[in-house]
Amino acid sequence: MKGEKYIAVAFEKLLSNKTKHATERIILSIAIISYIVHLILIFLNWQEVIYLEEKFFKNPIAAIYTPFSFVLLYEVYLLIYFLPKSITIYIGKQYEIITLIVIRRIFKDIAYVELTSEWFKDQNDLQFTYDAITSLILFLLIIFFYNNIKKRAYKSIQGTDKKGSNKKRFVSLKRALATILVPILMILATYTIIQWGTVTIQDYHKGILQFKKINNVFFDEFFNMLIIVDVLLLLFSFFYSDKFYKIIRNSGFVISTILIKISFLADGLLNNALIISAVLFGLLILIVHNLYEKNGVTNSE
Repeated sequence: MKGEKYIAVAFEKLLSNKTKHATERIILSIAIISYIVHLILIFLNWQEVIYLEEKFFKNPIAAIYTPFSFVLLYEVYLLIYFLPKSITIYIGKQYEIITLIVIRRIFKDIAYVELTSEWFKDQNDLQFTYDAITSLILFLLIIFFYNNIKKRAYKSIQGTDKKGSNKKRFVSLKRALATILVPILMILATYTIIQWGTVTIQDYHKGILQFKKINNVFFDEFFNMLIIVDVLLLLFSFFYSDKFYKIIRNSGFVISTILIKISFLADGLLNNALIISAVLFGLLILIVHNLYEKNGVTNSE
């Protein structure tokens, strides 16, 4: 009982509406400041007050990449925030994060785009094209995903779920996992910033390269944590419901998260294909799940 009490107190401090709004203000303030700093560096580079040879510090559009990094951090917090409320919305937030990562990458790609007649031969131009098309496809898939969640929201609850106390325990488990994830997120974000700062001080060029590939430092590790969380949710869901279609849905979401994680290990077109496949797989799993439910078997969250 004491453990549950401590978790409840920690949950209220870390994941309450008040904390969410405070976190939003702090992170968005940092994002605005970082954007201004990046623009100042570009201006100083133009005026030759400082010399930064990277195109990343020559094109003002590329500066949007920096505040987007902090906006993504807030999206990760929102993912944790929605975990105890709904598994499907929690998964949807994963898809939003990977979509924002692709969109952020577009702003970086713009700095390296070369307007030539050989557009489809230049690797940077091709990557910009891949990312632009991928972001559009992902946006459409996410719309379909949330539409299918809304269709389920008005279903009547019937069927053979186990006792309500099991459902309450499952919600408590999700709250506990979310509470644990918040400090992990803070530690991982702090570690990433310190590591990047240390590398940049020692070797400026290496630091810039690492910042442009920050996904491999932060999000790669964070999605490793999400896979563990997803598997735990899948296993504990057996105590809450023994329905076949619910188990398949949760298993499919685990596979979808794994595909997103694997995408961080790939480059170019393969990276984009893995991301689209991950979201498409999750959407199809949800659609089939809803069809199964519509045929007379019910679902409860």
